[in-house]
Amino acid sequence: MNAVTSIHPGELVRLPARRGVAIRLKQGQTIKLVNTHGKQVVDTWAFNPQDLCETMSMEHSRPFWLKLNPCKGDSLVTNKRRKILTLTEDTTPGVHDTLVAACDPTRYVQLGVVGHHDSCKENLFRALDAVGLVTPETPSPLNLFMNVPVHPDGRIEFAVPVSEPGQYVCLKAEMDAIVVFSACPQDITAVNGMRPQDVHYCII
Repeated sequence: MNAVTSIHPGELVRLPARRGVAIRLKQGQTIKLVNTHGKQVVDTWAFNPQDLCETMSMEHSRPFWLKLNPCKGDSLVTNKRRKILTLTEDTTPGVHDTLVAACDPTRYVQLGVVGHHDSCKENLFRALDAVGLVTPETPSPLNLFMNVPVHPDGRIEFAVPVSEPGQYVCLKAEMDAIVVFSACPQDITAVNGMRPQDVHYCII
């Protein structure tokens, strides 16, 4: 499990497949997340480091945008309706997800997995623990690069990401924040093209 409290600007860091990392950002800093191999979903959380009960909230962000997914220039807000991150660049086709909860041990049992399976929920708690923090709950994440089409009849499905190798997003901290990335370990559905892979990130 990676645990990075700070990294040097411009330093490209590898986040291994199936693992998570917590990164401290100062207000005004921007983090770049590169989908190195193209089809890897990254569950993303952000917390107020002074109060981990204040967290980036998909439920509060969607009515702020009046749409399901953020586009370049959109800010994500906390459960106190304060801006915490802004999507400043997106070289992908812009397909991300704000509807689906992080995978967890129960989800894998329901999918028929026997024995332990890595999960984004565990990655979140382990990444925060590695920097001496704990969250009382698992907020719904911003699922970067995740392709969850919403059909006219209201159905959703899990489809292969449409991002390509080397495409990236940039997120600017609108306040001091702890950002957690989880390179999703899902290999039962099409979420990661059935093959979890590494991604890279840097502060720019």
